[in-house]
Amino acid sequence: MLPAPRALLLDFGGVLADAPTQPPAPPELVARLYEVTGGAVPADRIAGDLGAGSRAYAAWRDGAGNTRSSVEVGHAQMWRDFVTAGWPPAAREAVQREASPLAYALTWRAAWAVRPGIPAALRAAVAAGLPLAVVSNTLCGAAHRDFLAQAGLADLFTAQFYSDEAGPRKPNPELARLAARAVGVPVGDCWFVGDSVQRDVVCARRAGVAAAVLMRSPRTDRERPVPEVAPDARIEDGHGLLELLNRALAG
Repeated sequence: MLPAPRALLLDFGGVLADAPTQPPAPPELVARLYEVTGGAVPADRIAGDLGAGSRAYAAWRDGAGNTRSSVEVGHAQMWRDFVTAGWPPAAREAVQREASPLAYALTWRAAWAVRPGIPAALRAAVAAGLPLAVVSNTLCGAAHRDFLAQAGLADLFTAQFYSDEAGPRKPNPELARLAARAVGVPVGDCWFVGDSVQRDVVCARRAGVAAAVLMRSPRTDRERPVPEVAPDARIEDGHGLLELLNRALAG
């Protein structure tokens, strides 16, 4: 039996929403970059550099961006360092001026969908008096905020913490600690719900939460094992979270 929580800290992708992959160079974003640069960079080069940049950013996330002290790259830095190196100076400057809207466009997924059982689990937690906070790594938290608002879930959260806005990125435990402070609950009295052992469960352990709950997603199955780290509970979706929560609150 897990200790009853006083707050829930929840990841976004894989927990609150299904996060399907998208092509590394979405055609609509290629077209937008072509327009932003005034046609100074051919569309085929934009597509190639955007794909290579997306893969390089993903490699950075799994390397330097996956440490105890990791911090998120800024919007401008992402475009400058991962995508537009070698582009004409005027084109690079044009992209820098639009760095945040372009980061939003790269982050947004039209296919995002609320995971099964999540609305009921969140509403049950709020009804029980538990504040909720999002704790998520992302290039652009604004896209996540807008999705939760469109899904009618944003008002359930006391706080939302995204790595591009706050700075720290999981498994840096400071992102979880910031969220706990924002909801006014000691981090040691919070549950942390995520779909990644490498990022979420490790972050939870480092932060000292009451319980680390692993919700299975496609990413969970793709991760390399971390034998020395294990969650306190494993669930499949929001229905499993609600069941776990009800048992813990019933004592």
